[in-house]
Amino acid sequence: MKIGFIGLGIMGKPMAKNLLKAGYSIVAYDIVPEAVKELVQAGAEQGESSADVASKSDIIITMLPNSPHVKEVVLGKNGVLEGAKSGTILVDMSSIAPLASKEISEKLAEKGVVMLDAPVSGGEPKAIDGTLSIMVGGPEDVFKKVEDILKKMGASVVHIGEIGSGNITKLANQIIVALNIAAMSEAMVLATKAGVDPEKVFEAIRGGLAGSTVLNAKVPLVLQRNFKPGFRIELHIKDLMNALETGHEIGVPLPLTSQVMETMQALKVDGKAKDDHGGLIQYYEKLAKIEVKKQS
Repeated sequence: MKIGFIGLGIMGKPMAKNLLKAGYSIVAYDIVPEAVKELVQAGAEQGESSADVASKSDIIITMLPNSPHVKEVVLGKNGVLEGAKSGTILVDMSSIAPLASKEISEKLAEKGVVMLDAPVSGGEPKAIDGTLSIMVGGPEDVFKKVEDILKKMGASVVHIGEIGSGNITKLANQIIVALNIAAMSEAMVLATKAGVDPEKVFEAIRGGLAGSTVLNAKVPLVLQRNFKPGFRIELHIKDLMNALETGHEIGVPLPLTSQVMETMQALKVDGKAKDDHGGLIQYYEKLAKIEVKKQS
């Protein structure tokens, strides 16, 4: 069995490397030649295009920034659809609009290609460790065929329901993460402005009800002023925009999501779009004219 992997960015590259380490045969492609070269050096075969990858693969994994990119790679010129054979499985692990997943799936079905939407959560560190949370939509029998492959990239792999439900779950995840980061930011700025050591506040509250994975992952980085991207603000904006669009389509108001997205937009305008989403705290710091950092 050969796996095609298209999209070797911050997330895709370590995910593909974990599949290589697990012994899978990989055909890799990305528009950035250096990324492909790195995978080839790790043992992958080089693909010349998305269509070329599809023609050589039984299962194709895509890991791309947003809905338009997935549509172009799958349905566009020299895309997956041109090269894929009937019976091929496409696992799109990008975080895109649920309706886009359904649209792409319908086009693929016309050629006998079946699709799963399988977005991930955990950012670059968990992509490297192979401990991502993976939420999957699509036919359950197809999910069973790729479950072992997904488990080489994730510690949690859950089949949710029909196509599109994986991305609905990811949007829910991204809302909770964004609001957690915003709450963490407000709290740490409040403590710092009041003259209390934010590191000690973190240690005091992390074991109680306010404790969370977000708190544990982001506060130490903030204290070090480390906003190197594990997941960029501009990508979280994209996810929240997809959440708001989906909410509008089905009649679900998302007032808190809208507010946090606008704070992220303000940071984007301020030149911080490529900062880690934990850098959201900089918005609140600017308002309060204080910086949250390690004090000793």
